[in-house]
Amino acid sequence: QLQASGGGLVQAGGSLRLSCVASGSIFSINYMNWYRQAPGKQRELVAEITNGGTTNYAGSVKGRFTISRDNARNTVYLQMNSLKPEDTAVYYCRVLAVTGTGMGIYWGQGTLVTVSS
Repeated sequence: QLQASGGGLVQAGGSLRLSCVASGSIFSINYMNWYRQAPGKQRELVAEITNGGTTNYAGSVKGRFTISRDNARNTVYLQMNSLKPEDTAVYYCRVLAVTGTGMGIYWGQGTLVTVSS
């Protein structure tokens, strides 16, 4: 189970920090990702981080967003700075994990980020 939080309404130029906690019978987590889906658009990958700490970002957020993880807490974070109205979307966390039932991909419920101009 993934529980995302931290979304809200912020003015352009502001910051938000998203969190996503994985719980349940988790043996290990490989990739942890943040995706987003804006109204009328397809879901897109925003950032990812491997269990070794290697990160990758979409070009539109590079230099403004930072993904990090706390392996002891099975938590992934997304620090979002210099937010723009075009960052408005529902943000979803996604993990590739090994659990009691084997390896699988799990999605969080989404948290809404609204950036006003």
